[in-house]
Amino acid sequence: MFPIRDHHPSGTTPYVTYLLIAVNVLIFIANYHLFSNERALFTFYFDWALIPARISAGSGEIGLASSLFLHGGILHLGGNMLFLYIFGDNIEDEMGHLGFAAFYLACGIGAGLAQYIADPYSQVPTVGASGAIAGIMGGYLLMFPKAKVDILIIFVVFLRILPIPAWIMLALWFILQVSGGFAGATDQGGVAYWAHVGGFVIGIGLTLPVWLRRGGPTYWERTDGHPPYPKAEYKLSHTRVPKVRPRR
Repeated sequence: MFPIRDHHPSGTTPYVTYLLIAVNVLIFIANYHLFSNERALFTFYFDWALIPARISAGSGEIGLASSLFLHGGILHLGGNMLFLYIFGDNIEDEMGHLGFAAFYLACGIGAGLAQYIADPYSQVPTVGASGAIAGIMGGYLLMFPKAKVDILIIFVVFLRILPIPAWIMLALWFILQVSGGFAGATDQGGVAYWAHVGGFVIGIGLTLPVWLRRGGPTYWERTDGHPPYPKAEYKLSHTRVPKVRPRR
């Protein structure tokens, strides 16, 4: 299952969300040449990635922030930016541009600290915006649990887009992260599960004051658990390729 869009575009232009996507893409492009030189790539990651063992040794704290803007490949970047695009705009609407920027960095740094606490002597570089984006997803779950998210279901050659409530998709995602963390899958698959878990929980905690200011449970009653903006209508366009009918 892979989310491809939600049904509620933001009420204002999400400048910070767009800026974060642009910065991540530009940094990746600027350093893409390093992927053809493993030694140079490791040196770059040693300086800027989150390496828990370095922090335990008394250095490398900058990696808690700088690692949020680095990615390990095109698919890694693309997946993270898609999640940011889907869930970031509505949270930015609720928090404001500057508030959202601070929220994003706080979730990302907090996620890095969670990964550090889980494995403080790991020498594996950790990169990616997923910890910060996990925080956005946690905030989205609190604010808009019933918002519809379109999920692309891929099963061998079977493809289908299915709209489901956000709470189902996000709760399932969170359970998978916790399961992966307890299974010790980080070393096997290269996924920083505890960073995801930490970012998600921190995101909920930092969004809680916003939710309470909106009225808490009464906010859900007013909005029915959806973003308070007009719902988008998505329709499949008809193909312009002419039909060819078989001759008799």
